[in-house]
Amino acid sequence: MYQKIIIIGRLGRDPEMRYTQSGNAVTSFSVATDRKWTDQSGQQQERTVWFRVSAWRRLAETCNEYLKKGRLVMVEGELQEPKPYQAKDGEWRASLDVTAREVKFLDGRDDNGQQTGSAQAAPTTEEEIPF
Repeated sequence: MYQKIIIIGRLGRDPEMRYTQSGNAVTSFSVATDRKWTDQSGQQQERTVWFRVSAWRRLAETCNEYLKKGRLVMVEGELQEPKPYQAKDGEWRASLDVTAREVKFLDGRDDNGQQTGSAQAAPTTEEEIPF
């Protein structure tokens, strides 16, 4: 079985990179997606959904180097099991966590004027190596 999620949105904060005990890089960042519509009474409505994204290894390093708060990205990856939690206002919510396989930088250029594109997760096992 296989599942894939694709989200397009803006980073809510700068990415944070750290290393696991085994030396693997992992970068975490949040992505906000917006949906706008007009309800039956003619009122404009808007809903923002936040995703917490984790990128691993070389993809983590690339995301940490090029992404900044506010950048528009497309993330393709796997949605993890939602984790319910109770917010400060007492309402129950779910944390939507995504493990990124590919991240495309949609803004076009970084702060230094360099053309940016996309990054993909590197193969993690010998079976995934394409040659």
